[in-house]
Amino acid sequence: MSKRESITRYSLIIKKLRKQAATFKEISEYLSLESELQEYNFNISKRTFKRDIEDISSLYNIDIVYDFSRKVYYIDFDEQPEVNERILEAFDTFNALNISDRLSDYIHFEKRRPQGTENLYGLLHAIKNKVQIAFTYHKFWEDKITHRISEPYALKEFKNRWYVLTNDLKDNRVKSFALDRLSDLEITNKKFQLPNNFNLNEHFKYSFGIISPNGHEPQEVILSFDPYQGKYIKTLPLHESQQILKDDQDELLVKLTMFITHDFFMEILSFGENVKVIQPESLIADLKKSYKNVLKLYS
Repeated sequence: MSKRESITRYSLIIKKLRKQAATFKEISEYLSLESELQEYNFNISKRTFKRDIEDISSLYNIDIVYDFSRKVYYIDFDEQPEVNERILEAFDTFNALNISDRLSDYIHFEKRRPQGTENLYGLLHAIKNKVQIAFTYHKFWEDKITHRISEPYALKEFKNRWYVLTNDLKDNRVKSFALDRLSDLEITNKKFQLPNNFNLNEHFKYSFGIISPNGHEPQEVILSFDPYQGKYIKTLPLHESQQILKDDQDELLVKLTMFITHDFFMEILSFGENVKVIQPESLIADLKKSYKNVLKLYS
């Protein structure tokens, strides 16, 4: 059996189990049907299927588990649902890009590609093994390039950019460093201990983006969107705390509990006239000031 047939079979098994759990007989019948439709031989024995499960776990980090009580196989999404959703998203993308050698005829790629992703694997290794890293860093607003030694805690993605959250040993403060401004990465052998009181989800619980102000309290934000923009806000919430207060033909009113950071402020500005801030007053004042400054550019 060719590698192409094997990889396509993995894809079919995942596709089948994403919809619902299934017995081996149901999976086997599905593969048999696809064999006829695609004119390939996807038929397998139970022994080969078990080997496929191991290969799928190894290649795609997707775990297929057997439920002895129901006698069905299913994809285990319980532990980290958000991670698994991204894995399946990446899997879908991989399969789509694998269909043709002339992709430019069918797919228009984003020309703005994130930089620094070549360091993702090394940083993830350092995070998992709890070893210090050293690197040079260049802030956009400073000409000076600095050398950093830090303890990496986690990786975070925001708006197609990747960041590493670390304890900067220069001042022992937890900071986020953008991978596109990070260079000369060195993975050391010096171990560190992750603080017992550090929790990644708690750290970003009230944050929009990568900024998590130390010593500040989250605020209650109420926003009014026009009905058209409201449809987008409902399908892709601004923040995990988002609650719908009102949803009718005139407006979508939502409440958020979060830090009002620069990232969030810029997000509100991006909606223009399609959003009105109801509270807090401090955010309203900052928006008014910003709009006045914009008008001065065109006066």
